[in-house]
Amino acid sequence: MTRLSGNDRIEGDLRGAIIALGNFDGFHKGHQAVAQVAIDWARAEGRPEIIATFDPHPVRHFQPDAPAFRLTTLDQRERLFDEAGASAMLVFEFGAELAGTTAEDFIGKLLVERFGAAGIVTGEDFTFGKGRGGNVDVMRELGEPLGLSTKAVGPVSDDSEVISSSRIRDALKAGDCETANSLLTRPFAIEGTVVHGDKNGRKLGYPTANIDMDHYLRPKYGIYAVKGRLPDGRVVKGAANLGIRPTFDPPKELLEPYFFDFAEDLYGQTIEVELHHFLRGEQKFDDLDALKVQMEKDCAKAADMLA
Repeated sequence: MTRLSGNDRIEGDLRGAIIALGNFDGFHKGHQAVAQVAIDWARAEGRPEIIATFDPHPVRHFQPDAPAFRLTTLDQRERLFDEAGASAMLVFEFGAELAGTTAEDFIGKLLVERFGAAGIVTGEDFTFGKGRGGNVDVMRELGEPLGLSTKAVGPVSDDSEVISSSRIRDALKAGDCETANSLLTRPFAIEGTVVHGDKNGRKLGYPTANIDMDHYLRPKYGIYAVKGRLPDGRVVKGAANLGIRPTFDPPKELLEPYFFDFAEDLYGQTIEVELHHFLRGEQKFDDLDALKVQMEKDCAKAADMLA
């Protein structure tokens, strides 16, 4: 898939595209509905399909001290957009310049002049431009004279409740993987580079592949049944601790997956860890023997749930 920068002019075969426009963090069922309308429209007219996103998320610009909340990295979104059928991903780098761009300039100078867009598809509640001065109605009003058509997609509901990134975040913070993964249409996954830890897992007979949580939302701390996706495409099953490891001092926040029947060196490699089931909350043990006994139980339960 081609990754385009919002700072660059689009030329060649990708000009004249239908663009699905939104934040698309998580790329859940509602986001997928917006993307599908854009892809179907583009294919009906023989045009390229582009899915646009914002990175960093606008919230990070306006509220730099906000707790971590991301559901996906840019690389994860690129793979998801590719799987959805888009020809390219367009990345708006959100900073002071874009935040200060008026709705009129966003439409005329960016979407029409810079990108050559023929059509825009977005959610009904999408806002844009300085002071959030633009919405779907503004997009239609200002875009139509410039040859830019607009379609809006209404909210997608599940059991009469609107699917949203906020609802997914709430489920993950409650340890409700099943609800979150249903709304996402896939397991919530944390991607990162495997780093060296304190080797406590190795001493206990459970060597872990430690990953920094970085900008990801913090799901409920505890033990999870997980699957790991390795760089070569293999999928391995395991159990993981996500949290601060209260038995050890000093506390250190990490995602620590232990993969069953796996003994290869993953240090320095980028892997993706899917959270499938929440098993229990974090707890502090009096000694390592008690912790090891519990880890054996956790692994057996995780293996059973993943079978």
